[in-house]
Amino acid sequence: MSDTTAARTPVVCLAGTLDTKGAEYAYVKERLLEAGVDVLVVDCGVLGEPAFAPDVSASEVARRAGVELADLATGREGAGGRVHAVGTMGEGLRVLLSELVGDGRIDAVLGLGGTGGTDLLSAAVRDLDMGFPKMIVSTMASNNTRPYVGHSDLMMANAVTDIAGLNRISKLVLGNAAHAVAGMARGRASTRALALGDKPLVAISMFGVTTPGVMRIREQLEDRGFEVVTFHAVGEGAGMEHLIDTGAIDGLIDYTLPEVINHWNHGIFDPGCERMTAATRTSIPMVVAPGAMECFNFGATETIPAEFNVPERNVLVHNPNITSLLATPSELARLGEYLADHVNRAPGPKAVAVPLGGLDNYFREGSQWHGVDYTPLVEAIRTHLDPSVERVEMDANINDPEFADAVLGLFLARWDAAHGSADARAGATAAAASVSPAAAPA
Repeated sequence: MSDTTAARTPVVCLAGTLDTKGAEYAYVKERLLEAGVDVLVVDCGVLGEPAFAPDVSASEVARRAGVELADLATGREGAGGRVHAVGTMGEGLRVLLSELVGDGRIDAVLGLGGTGGTDLLSAAVRDLDMGFPKMIVSTMASNNTRPYVGHSDLMMANAVTDIAGLNRISKLVLGNAAHAVAGMARGRASTRALALGDKPLVAISMFGVTTPGVMRIREQLEDRGFEVVTFHAVGEGAGMEHLIDTGAIDGLIDYTLPEVINHWNHGIFDPGCERMTAATRTSIPMVVAPGAMECFNFGATETIPAEFNVPERNVLVHNPNITSLLATPSELARLGEYLADHVNRAPGPKAVAVPLGGLDNYFREGSQWHGVDYTPLVEAIRTHLDPSVERVEMDANINDPEFADAVLGLFLARWDAAHGSADARAGATAAAASVSPAAAPA
């Protein structure tokens, strides 16, 4: 951000198709100006003339994608017409926004769209930096938003009505969106200042049934000068993978891994990517535990696909809207091999901790999966993990304090191996020494 940004009136970039949604964009522009921000309008329409003059023309957007607007001005549907035009203008807008943000000329982005407009806008804005205000008012926001949001912090507001004319409903929705984005633009500098920190950032994956162990580790890490970010393993692991790849994460405790088999079996917590891969591309200190790795998930019982709703899966009703299904012995073996392979390929300091008394609270006495045998997973880890990688096994549940403390100790030792005893984190070496080893390496 330019040093002069704080001294000028915040600017909201209002981007979209002014040929088909001109009245709606004009209305939102008025509301933004009333809210005390300046507006930079970018036209992305390819079907006709804009309803009002933009600050950046559709021709300029097209040229950012390396084409001339005339080559896209087609009414044809399908891959060779509308789809191609949407993709091309989305790429041109992405390049333009990157320039505008890099030059410190805008403080937020707002767009409006149906299916095509949402495709165009989301492809352009979702890769902007985490924390940069970005919103789309979309008819798709009441449906599955993952294809548009991905792992970004893009906000999608449900349009409620189609974006096809102004009425008493759409005016409420669009007006609220304009004022929300104006507020984010005005507060951008203070938001960034509050979010800055010089503490090392450690990521931990967590599920409801691994929460006790994770929270114990989190509290002790924070006491030792770390900042901790937890990722709910309901698909949010994709965001964690992305942040590791961008270098935002300094250390990783991958404590909870149900997203692996959710991805394989297309469960509702599928992250949409192969988990544990970002760590194979970075050297951050890492400890892995197979928390909840045995389960994948669907919605209410009646939503479970027939091929999975069988006795072998030992279906457990987590709550009225979520069911947990058990991995088969062959899947458990494959999961253990998967974990070992990914840890082996990670280039940084690393260790593995295996709880022999339960992978989560589903294994507690009185719970439906108490006594379930997950030996195939453990044996696969033992067989495939490189002998050079420290492996700790404990006759404990993953949520038992002694297991969580052992994982903490493993992580602190890896942190010190990566950063040295002179690391700025106060008390790192002393903290590592204060954790009593709960078990010898296996």
